[in-house]
Amino acid sequence: MWGGESYWLVRFVFQRTLAIIYVVAFLVALKQFRPLAGEEGLLPIKEYVENATLWERPSLFYVIPDNRVISAVGALGVGLSVLALLGGPYWVPEPYSVPASMVLWGVLWALYLSFVNAGQLFYGYGWETMLLETGFLTIFLGAGTTRPPVVIIWLLIWVLFRNMFGAGLIKIRGDECWRDLTCLDHHYETQPMPNPASWFVHHLPDRFHRAEVLCNHIVELVIPFILFAPQPYRSVAGGATILFQVWLMFTGNFSWLNALSAVQGVAAFSDSVLTAILPIGIPRRAPPPFFLEAGALLVAVVVVVLSVQPVRNMLSSKQVMNTSFDPLHLVNTYGAFGSITKTRYQLVIEGTKTPNPDETDWTAYEFNGQPVRTDRRPPQWAPYHLRLDWQLWFAAMRSRPGPRQRWLLVFLKRLLENDAATLSLLKENPFPDEPPKQVRILRYRYRFTTPEERAETGQWWRRERVGSYVTPVSATELTI
Repeated sequence: MWGGESYWLVRFVFQRTLAIIYVVAFLVALKQFRPLAGEEGLLPIKEYVENATLWERPSLFYVIPDNRVISAVGALGVGLSVLALLGGPYWVPEPYSVPASMVLWGVLWALYLSFVNAGQLFYGYGWETMLLETGFLTIFLGAGTTRPPVVIIWLLIWVLFRNMFGAGLIKIRGDECWRDLTCLDHHYETQPMPNPASWFVHHLPDRFHRAEVLCNHIVELVIPFILFAPQPYRSVAGGATILFQVWLMFTGNFSWLNALSAVQGVAAFSDSVLTAILPIGIPRRAPPPFFLEAGALLVAVVVVVLSVQPVRNMLSSKQVMNTSFDPLHLVNTYGAFGSITKTRYQLVIEGTKTPNPDETDWTAYEFNGQPVRTDRRPPQWAPYHLRLDWQLWFAAMRSRPGPRQRWLLVFLKRLLENDAATLSLLKENPFPDEPPKQVRILRYRYRFTTPEERAETGQWWRRERVGSYVTPVSATELTI
C-alpha cells in the first residue's frame, strides 16, 4: 500500500504544524485553567481529586493540585511547544536526535494529558482527546535524518479516518436536516461562536447551502476511504480534507478542531508530492533505529486492540461522539454536529450598583466570543479556545440552569466579588471600581440581521428577550 514512498518531509511539516496547535493549547491552559478549574476555579480542582482516581484520570495535578504548579506546567508547555515548532530535536547531533524528539513530544503529551484529565467540564471537547491521540503517535515519528516509521504514518491516517468518517456518520444518522440538505440554512447563525465571515455566508443562496451539505457528506463519508488508496489518490484525499477544514476555519470558531484535522491531513501526502509543492531539499535519509521501529510496532498493536470499542461505537446505530475508552486517550471516537440548533438562544449577564434597580440601571458584561451587543461584528478567535464562552452557548440551550451549569452560579458569585481571575475571562469589566450589588442572567433569542436591516441600522444581530435565566441576586442571597 505504501510502496517505496518517503515521508521525511511529511514528518517535517507535520511536526511543525502540530507544534503550533500545542502552542495554542498550552497558551489557553496558561491563561484559563486556573480561573476555570484551579484551586478557586468555577469547578475547583479539588472536585476532580475527590471524584476520580489517579488511575481513572491520571494527571500531575491529582498529585499536586496547586495553582503555582498549574501555571508552571502551562508555561513549560508553551516553551516546549515553541521548541518543537523551531525543530529543536533536529539541532541535536546524530544519533541523539531521535531520543531527544521522543522525550520532547512525550513530555508535551504528558503535560497536556494532565490538563485534559483534570479540566472537568471545561475540557470535555473532542479536540482535546484528538490532540492527545495525535500527539502520542508523534512521539514515535523520530527526527533528524532518520526516516519516520511508516506504520506511524498509517496510524495517523487511521486517526484522520475515524475523525472524518465518525463526523459523517453522526450527521447522516442524526438530524433530519443533514438528510434533506438544509442544516446549513441555520448553522452559521446558531453555531457556538460565529466569526466575521459567518454573517455573509449565512446569507448566501439556499442552493449554495444545499451544495455545501452534499459536499460535506462526500468529504466525510467517501473521501476517508480514499485515504487508504495508493498515491497520488491518497494525496488528493488529504488535500480535499485540508481544503474542507480551511473552509470551516473561514466560516466559524471551532477552537483548533479544524486546524488539527488539517494537520492530520498532511500525513496523507508523501515526499514526492510535497516536494512538488514545497521546493525543500531533503537530506540523505537513514533507516529508523531499531528501538524506534520496535516502539512503533508495539504502538500499532496497542492501537489495534484499543480500536475495537471506537469502531464498534462508530458502526453502532447508537453512536456516541467524542468519547474516550481509555484513561490515556490513546484511541478515541469523534464526531461533531449530529444535530443542528435551529434557534440561537443567548445568555446576557448583567449587573447593577443600584439597590432597587429598574430596567435602565442594568449593565451587561461583554464576552470575548459570545455576542452580547447587537452592533458588534462576530470576532475571529479560533484556533484559540474560549472555554467559558463555549459553555455559555451550551447553557443557553436550557431555559433554566441545570446540574451541568452549577459552575454558572459560582461565576455569578465571582462577579459579585469582582474576582480578578474570573474577570480575566471576559472582554471587559463594566464595574472596574467596585463590584455590582446584584447580577442577573437574561435569555434572548438572537438572529442575524438581513442585508436590508444591516444596511439600514449597521447592526449584525437582532434580539428579543424570551425570559429570565437567573433572577436578580445579591452576594448574600446567592447560595451555591
